[in-house]
Amino acid sequence: MSTSPPWLHQHGEDVLLDVVVVPRASRTRILSVYDDRLKIQLAAPPVDGKANDALVRFLAETLDMPRAQIEVVGGAANKRKTVRVKSAAMVRVMLKLAP
Repeated sequence: MSTSPPWLHQHGEDVLLDVVVVPRASRTRILSVYDDRLKIQLAAPPVDGKANDALVRFLAETLDMPRAQIEVVGGAANKRKTVRVKSAAMVRVMLKLAP
């Protein structure tokens, strides 16, 4: 029986996050789970990669990790994205990000 949420997956030593972002929000924050994805509001606009940069920065701060360990690996031009957290413990990520 899996106890991890549907938006969180172990991939070798890395953790993958399935997220849906809402750009141009009043502030950046985690909202809830929507369609088996972690829903995150971003204050940044979806222009010139600013939303992706804001997402990586927010996750790095929330997880207390260097930005270099976090990258958008799928859906860079979409609201539905997959984010890789390199060399991370799934339990730590789950506890820090759970809405």
